[in-house]
Amino acid sequence: MRLFECGTLVPGCTWHTRAKDDAEVVRRAVEHMRDAHGETIVRENMIDNIKARIRDEANAA
Repeated sequence: MRLFECGTLVPGCTWHTRAKDDAEVVRRAVEHMRDAHGETIVRENMIDNIKARIRDEANAA
């Protein structure tokens, strides 16, 4: 499973998601950014930042 923890991008946020593939993790993370953090425009660099913080759940500390 792949894991994204929002707190690695937005300090203090405890939201996280996991899915089998990165595309689904990114989709969920973008939805979260819109709903929880008020991001009305999700730019390419935001997607890149999300992708850079996705990791294998087995390697999560």
